[in-house]
Amino acid sequence: METYSFLRELADSWVLLAMVIFYVGAIVWAFRPGSKSVHADIADIPFRNETLPTETPSTNAKPEAL
Repeated sequence: METYSFLRELADSWVLLAMVIFYVGAIVWAFRPGSKSVHADIADIPFRNETLPTETPSTNAKPEAL
């Protein structure tokens, strides 16, 4: 058997099966019941250490009409 034919047969069967099992495992791992708090914590990363701006008058305010 040629090397190419062997590798193609291997990729068509066992490697494909291994990739499908890995994909399903990754999906199950991401949506497992205990990961909700981890995902919520990670989702809040951009908002950590955020300070609110101080109230300053707007520089684009229109002058009052006389």
